[in-house]
Amino acid sequence: MGAELPKLTETLHKVLAASIPELQGDALLLELLAASIESNLETIAHIMRYEIAIDEVSTPSAAQEYARRLAQRGVSPSALVRAYRLGQQQVLEWAFDEIAATERDGRIAFAAGRLIVDQTFRYIDRISEQVVTAYESERVRWLANRNTVRAAMLDELLRGERADLVSAESALGYRLRQNHLGVVLWSTAQSPAAAELRRLERLLQQLTKTVGGAGQPLFVPRDRTTGWGWVPLGRAAEVRGLDMLHYDDADGELRVATGSPAAGAAGFRVTHLQAIRAQQVAVTAQGCAVRVTSFVDPEVRTAAMLAADLDGTRRLVANALGGLAADTDNAVRLRETLQVFLAEKGSYIATADRVHLHKNTVKYRIDRAVDERGRSLDDERLELELALVACRWLGRSVLTTPQ
Repeated sequence: MGAELPKLTETLHKVLAASIPELQGDALLLELLAASIESNLETIAHIMRYEIAIDEVSTPSAAQEYARRLAQRGVSPSALVRAYRLGQQQVLEWAFDEIAATERDGRIAFAAGRLIVDQTFRYIDRISEQVVTAYESERVRWLANRNTVRAAMLDELLRGERADLVSAESALGYRLRQNHLGVVLWSTAQSPAAAELRRLERLLQQLTKTVGGAGQPLFVPRDRTTGWGWVPLGRAAEVRGLDMLHYDDADGELRVATGSPAAGAAGFRVTHLQAIRAQQVAVTAQGCAVRVTSFVDPEVRTAAMLAADLDGTRRLVANALGGLAADTDNAVRLRETLQVFLAEKGSYIATADRVHLHKNTVKYRIDRAVDERGRSLDDERLELELALVACRWLGRSVLTTPQ
Protein backbone atom coordinates (compact mmCIF):
# COMPACT_ATOMS: atom_id res chain seq x y z
CA MET A 1 0.00 0.00 0.00
CA GLY A 2 2.90 2.33 0.73
CA ALA A 3 3.89 2.90 -2.89
CA GLU A 4 0.26 3.33 -3.95
CA LEU A 5 -0.60 5.68 -1.08
CA PRO A 6 -0.57 9.01 -3.05
CA LYS A 7 -2.72 7.60 -5.84
CA LEU A 8 -5.15 5.93 -3.43
CA THR A 9 -5.37 9.12 -1.37
CA GLU A 10 -6.25 11.13 -4.48
CA THR A 11 -8.96 8.64 -5.51
CA LEU A 12 -10.51 8.60 -2.04
CA HIS A 13 -10.37 12.40 -1.84
CA LYS A 14 -12.40 12.76 -5.04
CA VAL A 15 -15.02 10.23 -3.92
CA LEU A 16 -15.44 11.59 -0.38
CA ALA A 17 -15.39 15.26 -1.37
CA ALA A 18 -18.24 14.59 -3.82
CA SER A 19 -20.23 12.77 -1.11
CA ILE A 20 -20.31 15.81 1.23
CA PRO A 21 -21.85 18.83 -0.56
CA GLU A 22 -20.98 21.16 2.34
CA LEU A 23 -17.29 20.82 1.47
CA GLN A 24 -17.64 22.26 -2.02
CA GLY A 25 -15.69 25.49 -2.35
CA ASP A 26 -14.11 25.24 1.13
CA ALA A 27 -10.40 24.91 0.32
CA LEU A 28 -9.30 24.50 3.95
CA LEU A 29 -11.74 21.67 4.68
CA LEU A 30 -10.86 19.91 1.43
CA GLU A 31 -7.18 20.14 2.36
CA LEU A 32 -7.92 18.75 5.82
CA LEU A 33 -9.94 15.93 4.23
CA ALA A 34 -6.91 14.97 2.13
CA ALA A 35 -4.66 15.01 5.21
CA SER A 36 -7.21 12.90 7.13
CA ILE A 37 -7.40 10.33 4.33
CA GLU A 38 -3.62 10.11 3.98
CA SER A 39 -3.02 9.72 7.72
CA ASN A 40 -5.72 7.04 8.04
CA LEU A 41 -4.29 5.08 5.10
CA GLU A 42 -0.80 5.30 6.59
CA THR A 43 -2.11 4.02 9.92
CA ILE A 44 -3.87 1.07 8.24
CA ALA A 45 -0.68 0.25 6.31
CA HIS A 46 1.35 0.27 9.54
CA ILE A 47 -1.22 -1.96 11.26
CA MET A 48 -1.02 -4.50 8.45
CA ARG A 49 2.77 -4.39 8.08
CA TYR A 50 3.77 -4.35 11.74
CA GLU A 51 0.81 -6.30 13.19
CA ILE A 52 -0.11 -3.46 15.53
CA ALA A 53 -3.06 -4.20 17.83
CA ILE A 54 -6.03 -2.13 16.66
CA ASP A 55 -7.23 -1.68 20.25
CA GLU A 56 -4.08 0.38 20.88
CA VAL A 57 -4.49 2.63 17.83
CA SER A 58 -5.55 6.27 18.26
CA THR A 59 -7.16 8.50 15.65
CA PRO A 60 -4.60 10.42 13.58
CA SER A 61 -4.36 14.13 14.47
CA ALA A 62 -5.46 15.26 11.01
CA ALA A 63 -8.56 13.07 11.21
CA GLN A 64 -9.41 14.47 14.66
CA GLU A 65 -9.05 18.04 13.42
CA TYR A 66 -11.14 17.31 10.34
CA ALA A 67 -13.96 16.01 12.58
CA ARG A 68 -13.75 19.14 14.75
CA ARG A 69 -13.92 21.43 11.71
CA LEU A 70 -17.02 19.62 10.44
CA ALA A 71 -18.61 20.16 13.86
CA GLN A 72 -17.86 23.88 13.63
CA ARG A 73 -19.49 24.03 10.19
CA GLY A 74 -22.57 22.17 11.40
CA VAL A 75 -22.09 19.28 8.95
CA SER A 76 -24.05 16.23 10.13
CA PRO A 77 -21.98 13.57 11.97
CA SER A 78 -23.67 10.98 9.76
CA ALA A 79 -21.78 12.48 6.82
CA LEU A 80 -18.55 11.97 8.76
CA VAL A 81 -19.29 8.29 9.49
CA ARG A 82 -20.53 7.68 5.94
CA ALA A 83 -17.23 9.02 4.59
CA TYR A 84 -15.36 6.38 6.61
CA ARG A 85 -17.64 3.65 5.25
CA LEU A 86 -17.15 4.87 1.70
CA GLY A 87 -13.42 5.01 2.31
CA GLN A 88 -13.44 1.44 3.56
CA GLN A 89 -15.30 0.33 0.43
CA GLN A 90 -12.75 2.03 -1.83
CA VAL A 91 -9.80 0.53 0.05
CA LEU A 92 -11.30 -2.97 -0.14
CA GLU A 93 -11.95 -2.64 -3.87
CA TRP A 94 -8.33 -1.55 -4.39
CA ALA A 95 -7.03 -4.37 -2.18
CA PHE A 96 -9.06 -7.07 -3.96
CA ASP A 97 -7.86 -5.80 -7.34
CA GLU A 98 -4.27 -5.95 -6.12
CA ILE A 99 -4.69 -9.47 -4.72
CA ALA A 100 -6.32 -10.67 -7.92
CA ALA A 101 -3.47 -9.23 -9.99
CA THR A 102 -0.57 -10.54 -7.88
CA GLU A 103 -1.64 -13.77 -6.14
CA ARG A 104 -2.42 -16.91 -8.14
CA ASP A 105 -2.99 -19.21 -5.17
CA GLY A 106 -6.71 -19.00 -4.38
CA ARG A 107 -6.32 -20.06 -0.73
CA ILE A 108 -3.72 -17.40 -0.05
CA ALA A 109 -5.78 -14.79 -1.92
CA PHE A 110 -8.86 -15.70 0.13
CA ALA A 111 -6.93 -15.53 3.41
CA ALA A 112 -5.40 -12.17 2.48
CA GLY A 113 -8.78 -10.77 1.51
CA ARG A 114 -10.35 -12.03 4.73
CA LEU A 115 -7.56 -10.47 6.79
CA ILE A 116 -7.92 -7.09 5.07
CA VAL A 117 -11.70 -7.08 5.52
CA ASP A 118 -11.34 -7.95 9.21
CA GLN A 119 -8.62 -5.39 9.90
CA THR A 120 -10.24 -2.51 8.00
CA PHE A 121 -13.63 -3.20 9.58
CA ARG A 122 -12.21 -3.21 13.10
CA TYR A 123 -10.14 -0.11 12.37
CA ILE A 124 -13.10 1.83 10.92
CA ASP A 125 -15.32 0.74 13.81
CA ARG A 126 -12.80 2.01 16.37
CA ILE A 127 -11.79 5.22 14.60
CA SER A 128 -15.31 6.25 13.59
CA GLU A 129 -16.35 6.00 17.24
CA GLN A 130 -13.42 8.21 18.26
CA VAL A 131 -14.01 10.85 15.58
CA VAL A 132 -17.73 11.03 16.42
CA THR A 133 -16.80 11.60 20.06
CA ALA A 134 -14.41 14.35 18.98
CA TYR A 135 -17.11 15.81 16.75
CA GLU A 136 -19.74 15.87 19.50
CA SER A 137 -17.39 17.39 22.07
CA GLU A 138 -16.35 20.12 19.65
CA ARG A 139 -19.95 20.76 18.62
CA VAL A 140 -21.00 21.33 22.23
CA ARG A 141 -18.02 23.60 22.89
CA TRP A 142 -18.45 25.50 19.62
CA LEU A 143 -22.19 26.10 20.09
CA ALA A 144 -21.71 27.21 23.68
CA ASN A 145 -19.04 29.68 22.64
CA ARG A 146 -20.98 30.86 19.57
CA ASN A 147 -24.20 31.29 21.55
CA THR A 148 -22.36 33.31 24.17
CA VAL A 149 -20.89 35.61 21.53
CA ARG A 150 -24.20 35.82 19.69
CA ALA A 151 -26.15 36.62 22.87
CA ALA A 152 -23.70 39.39 23.80
CA MET A 153 -23.87 40.89 20.31
CA LEU A 154 -27.66 40.64 20.24
CA ASP A 155 -27.96 42.43 23.59
CA GLU A 156 -25.66 45.16 22.31
CA LEU A 157 -27.77 45.70 19.20
CA LEU A 158 -31.07 45.67 21.08
CA ARG A 159 -29.74 48.23 23.56
CA GLY A 160 -29.16 50.52 20.59
CA GLU A 161 -25.38 50.63 21.04
CA ARG A 162 -23.13 51.18 18.05
CA ALA A 163 -21.65 47.91 16.85
CA ASP A 164 -19.24 46.96 14.11
CA LEU A 165 -21.55 45.60 11.41
CA VAL A 166 -19.09 43.04 10.05
CA SER A 167 -18.46 41.60 13.52
CA ALA A 168 -22.15 41.68 14.38
CA GLU A 169 -23.15 39.89 11.19
CA SER A 170 -20.47 37.27 11.76
CA ALA A 171 -21.61 36.64 15.33
CA LEU A 172 -25.29 36.45 14.42
CA GLY A 173 -24.92 34.60 11.13
CA TYR A 174 -27.39 37.14 9.74
CA ARG A 175 -27.04 40.18 7.44
CA LEU A 176 -27.94 43.48 9.12
CA ARG A 177 -27.58 45.72 6.07
CA GLN A 178 -31.08 45.10 4.73
CA ASN A 179 -34.73 45.41 5.75
CA HIS A 180 -35.97 43.20 8.59
CA LEU A 181 -39.25 42.01 10.05
CA GLY A 182 -39.08 41.41 13.79
CA VAL A 183 -41.07 38.43 15.07
CA VAL A 184 -41.95 37.03 18.49
CA LEU A 185 -43.23 33.45 18.58
CA TRP A 186 -44.57 31.64 21.61
CA SER A 187 -46.59 28.65 22.74
CA THR A 188 -49.56 28.81 25.10
CA ALA A 189 -49.35 25.06 25.89
CA GLN A 190 -49.89 24.32 29.57
CA SER A 191 -47.23 21.60 29.52
CA PRO A 192 -44.84 22.52 26.70
CA ALA A 193 -43.02 19.63 25.09
CA ALA A 194 -39.25 19.48 24.77
CA ALA A 195 -39.64 20.01 21.03
CA GLU A 196 -41.65 23.23 21.44
CA LEU A 197 -38.77 25.48 20.38
CA ARG A 198 -38.29 23.40 17.27
CA ARG A 199 -41.98 23.95 16.42
CA LEU A 200 -41.50 27.69 16.82
CA GLU A 201 -38.42 27.64 14.61
CA ARG A 202 -40.32 25.78 11.90
CA LEU A 203 -43.14 28.31 12.23
CA LEU A 204 -40.66 31.16 11.68
CA GLN A 205 -39.36 29.41 8.57
CA GLN A 206 -42.91 29.02 7.27
CA LEU A 207 -43.62 32.69 7.96
CA THR A 208 -40.44 33.65 6.10
CA LYS A 209 -41.55 31.63 3.11
CA THR A 210 -45.06 33.10 3.22
CA VAL A 211 -43.91 36.74 3.16
CA GLY A 212 -41.21 36.08 0.57
CA GLY A 213 -38.17 36.45 2.81
CA ALA A 214 -34.79 37.05 1.18
CA GLY A 215 -32.93 34.26 2.97
CA GLN A 216 -32.81 32.21 6.15
CA PRO A 217 -34.37 33.89 9.22
CA LEU A 218 -32.54 34.40 12.50
CA PHE A 219 -34.11 32.45 15.39
CA VAL A 220 -33.11 33.05 19.01
CA PRO A 221 -34.71 30.96 21.79
CA ARG A 222 -35.64 32.98 24.88
CA ASP A 223 -37.03 30.23 27.09
CA ARG A 224 -38.82 26.90 26.69
CA THR A 225 -41.91 28.45 25.10
CA THR A 226 -40.72 31.69 23.47
CA GLY A 227 -38.45 32.60 20.58
CA TRP A 228 -37.40 35.83 18.91
CA GLY A 229 -36.96 35.97 15.18
CA TRP A 230 -35.92 38.27 12.35
CA VAL A 231 -37.04 37.71 8.77
CA PRO A 232 -34.61 39.05 6.14
CA LEU A 233 -36.48 41.15 3.58
CA GLY A 234 -33.61 42.36 1.42
CA ARG A 235 -34.69 45.59 -0.23
CA ALA A 236 -38.42 45.00 0.30
CA ALA A 237 -39.92 47.68 2.54
CA GLU A 238 -43.36 46.08 2.83
CA VAL A 239 -44.66 42.73 4.00
CA ARG A 240 -47.46 40.97 2.20
CA GLY A 241 -49.15 37.68 2.91
CA LEU A 242 -49.19 37.56 6.72
CA ASP A 243 -52.92 36.93 6.58
CA MET A 244 -52.16 33.93 4.36
CA LEU A 245 -49.90 32.26 6.92
CA HIS A 246 -50.91 28.65 7.47
CA TYR A 247 -49.09 26.31 9.83
CA ASP A 248 -49.54 23.00 11.57
CA ASP A 249 -51.11 23.82 14.94
CA ALA A 250 -54.10 21.56 15.50
CA ASP A 251 -54.33 22.53 19.19
CA GLY A 252 -54.21 26.28 18.50
CA GLU A 253 -51.28 26.75 20.90
CA LEU A 254 -48.85 28.76 18.77
CA ARG A 255 -48.95 32.56 18.49
CA VAL A 256 -47.05 35.08 16.38
CA ALA A 257 -46.48 38.82 16.81
CA THR A 258 -44.63 40.92 14.26
CA GLY A 259 -43.24 44.42 14.00
CA SER A 260 -43.15 46.63 10.91
CA PRO A 261 -40.39 46.30 8.29
CA ALA A 262 -37.37 48.44 9.19
CA ALA A 263 -33.89 48.90 7.72
CA GLY A 264 -30.33 48.42 8.93
CA ALA A 265 -28.97 47.79 12.40
CA ALA A 266 -31.29 50.43 13.87
CA GLY A 267 -34.27 48.85 12.12
CA PHE A 268 -33.23 45.44 13.46
CA ARG A 269 -33.85 46.84 16.95
CA VAL A 270 -36.96 48.91 16.12
CA THR A 271 -38.91 46.12 14.43
CA HIS A 272 -38.09 43.81 17.34
CA LEU A 273 -39.38 46.29 19.92
CA GLN A 274 -42.54 46.68 17.86
CA ALA A 275 -43.01 42.90 17.79
CA ILE A 276 -42.62 42.84 21.58
CA ARG A 277 -45.37 45.47 21.90
CA ALA A 278 -47.61 43.52 19.52
CA GLN A 279 -47.01 40.44 21.64
CA GLN A 280 -48.08 42.36 24.73
CA VAL A 281 -51.38 43.09 23.02
CA ALA A 282 -51.90 39.39 22.27
CA VAL A 283 -50.86 38.27 25.74
CA THR A 284 -53.22 40.80 27.34
CA ALA A 285 -56.09 39.50 25.18
CA GLN A 286 -55.34 35.95 26.36
CA GLY A 287 -57.82 33.51 24.80
CA CYS A 288 -59.30 36.24 22.61
CA ALA A 289 -56.02 36.86 20.77
CA VAL A 290 -55.75 36.21 17.06
CA ARG A 291 -53.04 33.82 15.84
CA VAL A 292 -50.98 36.57 14.21
CA THR A 293 -50.82 40.06 15.72
CA SER A 294 -49.03 42.58 13.51
CA PHE A 295 -47.78 46.02 14.53
CA VAL A 296 -48.40 47.07 10.92
CA ASP A 297 -52.11 47.30 11.80
CA PRO A 298 -52.89 50.83 13.12
CA GLU A 299 -55.37 49.38 15.61
CA VAL A 300 -52.67 47.12 17.07
CA ARG A 301 -50.40 50.13 17.53
CA THR A 302 -53.23 51.91 19.34
CA ALA A 303 -54.01 48.83 21.43
CA ALA A 304 -50.33 48.57 22.39
CA MET A 305 -50.48 52.04 23.94
CA LEU A 306 -53.74 51.20 25.71
CA ALA A 307 -52.27 47.95 27.06
CA ALA A 308 -49.49 49.91 28.77
CA ASP A 309 -52.03 51.21 31.32
CA LEU A 310 -54.74 48.59 31.76
CA ASP A 311 -56.36 50.22 34.78
CA GLY A 312 -56.73 53.47 32.89
CA THR A 313 -57.98 51.64 29.80
CA ARG A 314 -60.63 49.78 31.81
CA ARG A 315 -61.92 53.08 33.14
CA LEU A 316 -61.90 54.53 29.61
CA VAL A 317 -63.88 51.54 28.27
CA ALA A 318 -66.44 51.62 31.07
CA ASN A 319 -66.96 55.38 30.74
CA ALA A 320 -67.07 55.48 26.94
CA LEU A 321 -69.22 52.39 26.33
CA GLY A 322 -71.49 52.03 29.32
CA GLY A 323 -73.51 48.83 28.88
CA LEU A 324 -71.62 48.07 25.65
CA ALA A 325 -68.55 47.21 27.75
CA ALA A 326 -70.22 44.04 29.06
CA ASP A 327 -68.47 40.71 28.50
CA THR A 328 -71.38 39.10 26.64
CA ASP A 329 -71.87 37.67 23.16
CA ASN A 330 -74.58 40.22 22.40
CA ALA A 331 -72.33 43.14 23.39
CA VAL A 332 -69.57 41.71 21.18
CA ARG A 333 -71.87 41.73 18.14
CA LEU A 334 -73.01 45.27 18.84
CA ARG A 335 -69.44 46.55 19.33
CA GLU A 336 -68.18 44.89 16.13
CA THR A 337 -71.02 46.35 14.05
CA LEU A 338 -70.64 49.77 15.64
CA GLN A 339 -66.89 49.87 14.96
CA VAL A 340 -67.44 49.14 11.26
CA PHE A 341 -70.28 51.69 11.15
CA LEU A 342 -67.99 54.41 12.51
CA ALA A 343 -65.22 53.44 10.07
CA GLU A 344 -67.71 53.70 7.19
CA LYS A 345 -68.66 57.25 8.28
CA GLY A 346 -72.14 56.32 9.41
CA SER A 347 -73.23 54.56 6.21
CA TYR A 348 -75.69 51.76 6.86
CA ILE A 349 -75.31 50.40 3.31
CA ALA A 350 -71.48 50.30 3.40
CA THR A 351 -71.58 48.72 6.84
CA ALA A 352 -74.06 46.08 5.67
CA ASP A 353 -71.74 45.18 2.79
CA ARG A 354 -68.74 44.75 5.08
CA VAL A 355 -70.45 42.71 7.79
CA HIS A 356 -72.67 40.77 5.35
CA LEU A 357 -75.95 41.74 6.98
CA HIS A 358 -79.15 43.40 5.77
CA LYS A 359 -79.24 47.17 6.11
CA ASN A 360 -82.19 46.97 8.51
CA THR A 361 -80.29 44.54 10.73
CA VAL A 362 -77.36 46.97 10.84
CA LYS A 363 -79.70 49.85 11.76
CA TYR A 364 -81.25 47.76 14.52
CA ARG A 365 -77.84 46.92 15.98
CA ILE A 366 -76.64 50.53 15.87
CA ASP A 367 -79.82 51.69 17.64
CA ARG A 368 -79.31 49.01 20.29
CA ALA A 369 -75.66 50.05 20.69
CA VAL A 370 -76.68 53.67 21.26
CA ASP A 371 -79.24 52.55 23.85
CA GLU A 372 -76.64 50.41 25.66
CA ARG A 373 -74.16 53.26 25.63
CA GLY A 374 -76.71 55.65 26.99
CA ARG A 375 -75.74 58.64 24.80
CA SER A 376 -75.28 59.61 21.16
CA LEU A 377 -72.36 58.42 19.05
CA ASP A 378 -71.06 61.99 18.64
CA ASP A 379 -70.61 62.42 22.38
CA GLU A 380 -66.85 62.01 23.15
CA ARG A 381 -66.34 60.31 19.80
CA LEU A 382 -62.56 59.85 20.20
CA GLU A 383 -62.92 58.00 23.49
CA LEU A 384 -65.65 55.86 21.94
CA GLU A 385 -63.39 54.77 19.08
CA LEU A 386 -60.44 54.13 21.43
CA ALA A 387 -62.66 52.03 23.69
CA LEU A 388 -63.88 49.94 20.75
CA VAL A 389 -60.27 49.30 19.68
CA ALA A 390 -59.40 48.27 23.24
CA CYS A 391 -62.31 45.84 23.40
CA ARG A 392 -61.45 44.28 20.05
CA TRP A 393 -57.76 43.72 20.73
CA LEU A 394 -57.48 43.43 24.52
CA GLY A 395 -60.62 41.39 25.10
CA ARG A 396 -61.81 40.38 28.56
CA SER A 397 -58.97 42.20 30.29
CA VAL A 398 -60.81 45.53 29.74
CA LEU A 399 -64.46 44.39 29.73
CA THR A 400 -66.93 44.54 32.58
CA THR A 401 -68.59 41.53 34.15
CA PRO A 402 -72.36 41.57 33.49
CA GLN A 403 -74.49 41.99 36.60
